[in-house]
Amino acid sequence: MQSLTPVQSAERIHLIDALRGIAILGIFIANLPVGFSFYNASLPNSGPWFHPWDKQTVFIEHLLIEGKFYSIFSLLFGWGLAIQLKRSELKGLTPVSFVRRRLLFMFLLGLAHLLLLWTGDIVAFYALVGFVFLWIRKWNDRKLFITAIILLLSPILLYYLKMKFEWMMAPAGILYQTGEKIDIHVAGIGGFEEFVKKLKYGNYFDHLQTLLSGVFYRFGDLVFQSRIPKVLGMFILGYLLGKDDRYKQLITNTKLLWSIAIGGLILGLPCNYMLARYMEEGKYYNLGMEGLYQTIVYAFGVAPLALAYVALFFLAARTSFGKKAVAILQPVGKMAFSNYILHSLVGCFVFYGFGFAMLHQVGPVYTTLFAFLVFIGQIIFSTLWLKYFNYGPVEWLWRSGTYGKWQKQVRS
Repeated sequence: MQSLTPVQSAERIHLIDALRGIAILGIFIANLPVGFSFYNASLPNSGPWFHPWDKQTVFIEHLLIEGKFYSIFSLLFGWGLAIQLKRSELKGLTPVSFVRRRLLFMFLLGLAHLLLLWTGDIVAFYALVGFVFLWIRKWNDRKLFITAIILLLSPILLYYLKMKFEWMMAPAGILYQTGEKIDIHVAGIGGFEEFVKKLKYGNYFDHLQTLLSGVFYRFGDLVFQSRIPKVLGMFILGYLLGKDDRYKQLITNTKLLWSIAIGGLILGLPCNYMLARYMEEGKYYNLGMEGLYQTIVYAFGVAPLALAYVALFFLAARTSFGKKAVAILQPVGKMAFSNYILHSLVGCFVFYGFGFAMLHQVGPVYTTLFAFLVFIGQIIFSTLWLKYFNYGPVEWLWRSGTYGKWQKQVRS
């Protein structure tokens, strides 16, 4: 039996890396106003870092970004799983055992991110959903595709059941209540306003206290939003795309790509326009009809628009400009895990109390510009880093844990 070695640079699919880089930029743009600056349109926002176009920017981001880029990231995650499963099988190893090791160390790194830096981590959650995916990966393609569609639409039924049956809120409710108890007994926080004050004015030790309860709030919210079926559905679609190198046929099929792009835009844009309108009202957590309508347009709009973005990316990547863009974006996507953690480091230091404490002082126009500036810096940093090292720092730790030995990091 041959030992498995990490994927070398020449074997990497640069399109995946470039698209992953775009995905983490979209995720960062979406996270900044909500998870770092805590922008609230209902508050009197005045000062040098607010802009008259802030509300319009929020609407546009809900229309074009909200949910779409984590969906793309989920698609790419499933695609990557297909590649890893195939490659480990070709090497004579047990594919599921290898992928489980990858997911285990991914979970541990995500958990460290949750407990030491930022409560909005998605990595640990992805790892857990990845374990669920492994249970069904051997289903035939037709069954998997139907399952993916059902999963992506299931939040509609789940939200309706939460409206009708109080016990349906039990999983999320238990997690929320656990977070509240930890807040009271560990951090001495009695509500959301006190939590925000602790983030803005507290030191890093205070921040650590909020992260302990934040784990439960985070997973409670992911359960409430039915994020498990949303992510698993996109995992499956990505897996089907990567399985047996099916993507090679897709990216060369111009007619099919345009069909996906046009169909996704026709369905996705109107639904996401309505999604942005409902998100303006902010009634999703009230378990009322407005929240149900928001869930419906989300289910029918987000995944199709995300797939339209992917199809347009593949089409654009064929052009001379697109090829240059892929080459520029590939390094930042190859180091996506490291750059995702770096987003948290930068966001926490800029907006929280142990840094510049800019929380509640920056509107979406400037957080969006800030996201692009950080991303440009990451492109430069990632390109330079990969000239001297084989992997990003977090990727190196992840790979070393997965393969059971320290991987060669410095380029020879």
